[in-house]
Amino acid sequence: MTTYLLIAAAYLLGSIPFGVILTRAFGAGDLRQIGSGNIGATNVLRTGRKGLAAATLLLDGAKGAVAVLLARHFVPQLGDDGAMIAGAAAMIGHCYPVWLRFRGGKGVATLLGLALALAWPIGLIFAVVWLGTVLLLRFSSLGGMAGAVSAPIAALAFGHPTYAVGLAGLAVIVLWRHRENIARLRAGTESRVGGKPDKPA
Repeated sequence: MTTYLLIAAAYLLGSIPFGVILTRAFGAGDLRQIGSGNIGATNVLRTGRKGLAAATLLLDGAKGAVAVLLARHFVPQLGDDGAMIAGAAAMIGHCYPVWLRFRGGKGVATLLGLALALAWPIGLIFAVVWLGTVLLLRFSSLGGMAGAVSAPIAALAFGHPTYAVGLAGLAVIVLWRHRENIARLRAGTESRVGGKPDKPA
């Protein structure tokens, strides 16, 4: 019963659509009708409100981190398994929120937050790969996917097999949520950060 309550609480926490809430609260419109329609920070940035985008990024990341910390505090007997389950539930809540008919974000920020809370070196690798890819290639989507894939690899390298398995499953969700971006990357039509779509060779 404790495990089920943990999963439910973490899912509901993760399902809070901060991007939608912030853009509405500050008069930036309905985020689901802007740009890609995604509820994450990248789409919030398309409103031109950099502050709201930064706040969305931080709050979406905090959902994953808080879920992990709550699991460790309230159900420490579950150990690494409980922390991983709670973090995963929060990310699934972000990607498939009940409040928005299960149409949520792509999970990158929430995954980063839970990775940092699970073991900060894993989160650090994630962040470096994410930001490094974006700075080098200027594709936000590619950076997020690269960071997500790096997380389970880092978990294995740092000796956290339980986290590696869970993070690998979540990385698959991130890739699935980015399937349209992957198609655009292959077609050479994905928009670069601060620029126009890449042109096919």
